[in-house]
Amino acid sequence: MKLHELRPAEGSNKNKKRVGRGIGSGHGKSAGRGTRGQNARSGGGPRPYFEGGQLPLVRRLPHKRGFHNIFKIEYAVVNLARLGGFRKGSKVDPEALAEAGIIKSPKYWVKVLGQGELKHALTIEAHHFSASAREKIEAAGGTVVELPRE
Repeated sequence: MKLHELRPAEGSNKNKKRVGRGIGSGHGKSAGRGTRGQNARSGGGPRPYFEGGQLPLVRRLPHKRGFHNIFKIEYAVVNLARLGGFRKGSKVDPEALAEAGIIKSPKYWVKVLGQGELKHALTIEAHHFSASAREKIEAAGGTVVELPRE
């Protein structure tokens, strides 16, 4: 096969409709654009967001306000009351929490809050602990391990 023998597959390329080339073509005179009016002209038709004079949606909505901190860290918050289902002495880390369905994914940073009571000792690994959570865990005989925050 040579370069000059290359052809597109049969039926893959369609000829462009040539409008405005005489009445015999079937697309002559007004070239399928109707008779006169805004849409028959070149460049005709309203702007993309134009709504016929009604106040456009773009102008009806309030402007975006405020400040969005791109460095903000979103924590998956877990209360002590949710950790009662783990066996005594077990290690509770983000993987274990995700497996138990308490958080969605182990990739989230975990913050443990002190709502509820802890009945037995657990080794809890998380990225952040509230002061009350830390007190309650240690009072129950458990240990607190803060994971590095990279």
